[in-house]
Amino acid sequence: MVFPAGTEIAFEIHHALRYSKFVDLYGAGSVPDHGEFVFRTCTDDIPFVNEPGFVEKLNQVIDRLHIDYVYPAHDSACLALVREQQRLHAPVVSSPLETVEICRSKNATYRHLEGAEYLPRFYEGPEAVEEYPVFVKPSVGQGAQGARRIEDRAHLEEVLAEGVEYAICEYLPGPEFSVDCFTDRHGVLRFVSPRSRDRIKAGIAVRSHFLPEDERIDRIARDLNGRFKFNGAWFFQLKETAEGEYKLMEVSPRIAGTSGLTRNRGVNLPLLTLYNMWGYDVSIIDNHNQLLLDRAFISRFKSDISYDNVYVDFDDSIIMRGKVNLSLIAFLYQAQNQGKHVYMLTKHRGDIASELLRHNIAPGLFTRIIHLDMSESKVPHIKPASIFIDDSFAERKRIHDACGIPVFDLDMVESLMDWRA
Repeated sequence: MVFPAGTEIAFEIHHALRYSKFVDLYGAGSVPDHGEFVFRTCTDDIPFVNEPGFVEKLNQVIDRLHIDYVYPAHDSACLALVREQQRLHAPVVSSPLETVEICRSKNATYRHLEGAEYLPRFYEGPEAVEEYPVFVKPSVGQGAQGARRIEDRAHLEEVLAEGVEYAICEYLPGPEFSVDCFTDRHGVLRFVSPRSRDRIKAGIAVRSHFLPEDERIDRIARDLNGRFKFNGAWFFQLKETAEGEYKLMEVSPRIAGTSGLTRNRGVNLPLLTLYNMWGYDVSIIDNHNQLLLDRAFISRFKSDISYDNVYVDFDDSIIMRGKVNLSLIAFLYQAQNQGKHVYMLTKHRGDIASELLRHNIAPGLFTRIIHLDMSESKVPHIKPASIFIDDSFAERKRIHDACGIPVFDLDMVESLMDWRA
């Protein structure tokens, strides 16, 4: 069970585990969110981690769904779950409590690492600041939320008066980047991979590429691995000084939201972490190829349309500009997997069997291929409880008016896809 199921971290865990034959995925959270479009089974009525009844309700769901492990997908959830591990009915996929508690607070992290050469200058209060500007961010927080540059003491005191505990450190003007790491079940650091944070939205790197191996980064990773007790995937963030020195921003004992870049080079950090939990020794394959990841908002849909049959056109629908329409063919296979009947209704000029063979489309995908003359109407061939997909507006209007069923242009097929696993 991934909890909470609606975070970018949860989606990366889902992407990483959905094809594993060893894993059945479930989602859980406290509010209806995007998790219900990602996880086939997603419970959304768990109390928040700081509310009464959180553990009791979560245990009810764990028992009902026979959950073997709970995979945290948020820093606060990770801390709450690990603190309650003795009361939970399933193990939490996490590093030990002491590590999670220290890493959850940036001030506690800085104090724990005091004396490390890669630690930025940090200050306990305004009176300790040696020079401005400084950089402040909530001591307990994630991403870049609440982070800001402070130019003078008056501004710093104004910010601190907000009542939030801030970490105050030297201002670092250089680029920021993340380092994905993996520590095996024996405590051995097995993997270190730096990547850029080229574009950031809501504290998450939405454009990222791999950076060259750097002994200085490896040295920091080894030192952190020695000062903390990690179990599986973790990451840290660095920023450069004006002189090009690396300084630590934060450490987190969890999956990073953008570690999908690392996964697509061959290193599946969520799955490797589960192998740790299962007591397996692991091998790691890294293709060492360069990749550029770029993310934007995507849309997922939930429709109240119910249907048993799909009727679909061929020319300029299944085949577009001489090539297979990948999004449409994916939906047709989804419909087949769901037990729907898929009918091709086509007025193709020529041998449709030869055309399917030329495009490597199996005729068995279709319950029936109905090949019509150009003058024939498609209307008499359509059964009730059906949907109709065709690029032609005229055909869609005729079917909609005559049969009273939902009709779809090609750009609408995305609303029929079910991406849950």
